[in-house]
Amino acid sequence: MLSALLLTTISGLSTVIGGLAIYIIKNKNKYYSLGMGFAAGVMIYISFVELLGKSIIKIGYGKSILSFFIGIIIIFLIDILIPHLYQEEKKIITKQGKTFTKSAILITIGIAIHNFPEGIAVFYSSLAGLSFGLFITLAIILHNIPEGFSIAMAVNKATNNRRRAIWFCFISGIAEPIGALLSIIFLYRFIDQNLLNIILAGVAGVMIFISFDELLPQAYTQKSAHLTIGGIISGMAIMSISLYFL
Repeated sequence: MLSALLLTTISGLSTVIGGLAIYIIKNKNKYYSLGMGFAAGVMIYISFVELLGKSIIKIGYGKSILSFFIGIIIIFLIDILIPHLYQEEKKIITKQGKTFTKSAILITIGIAIHNFPEGIAVFYSSLAGLSFGLFITLAIILHNIPEGFSIAMAVNKATNNRRRAIWFCFISGIAEPIGALLSIIFLYRFIDQNLLNIILAGVAGVMIFISFDELLPQAYTQKSAHLTIGGIISGMAIMSISLYFL
């Protein structure tokens, strides 16, 4: 069990590796459209091909699609509860005077929700067999690195604080081992493939909503349509290659 928890923690915190890329990229405004497009491509591809696609195979079309739209409704309600403020007009201000755009918050929430069931998946696959767990962990790491980059890009754009951006990557990534720990406490005797795939289909809906409601509109505000399209294609291509070989 300890080995499974360790692999879950490693896969989750790999988001920090992706976040460190903001220390390399100097001209952040120039690459903002590319980064947001890339993040959208990653999320869209993962949602339809990996999460929803596999859920349909495992539990059927009806349950998967219902869970998918429930996920959309949940994140839509979150979107309503957080005032709809555009980045160029207003910012959300905390009591400490720090500023965060809504997109940065929702990206972190969305990926954390995505990482939560991923942690459960890595944990239980590792319990089934350590070699199989290592395989799944590597695949999740390849997914989490660009996800961490997308979080860091959004938070750093909002706050101009790279350390805070890395901290948000950590918050999102730590959801994986937390998911594993909570599953041990509450779901260990009840979790099965049916419940897990219902959760993953719902997460796909969350990620799709964020991609189309937040990431792509923000990317196009920089008036770099070609960079945005290039980012979307690149994100999808990298995810498809990782899934093919892994």
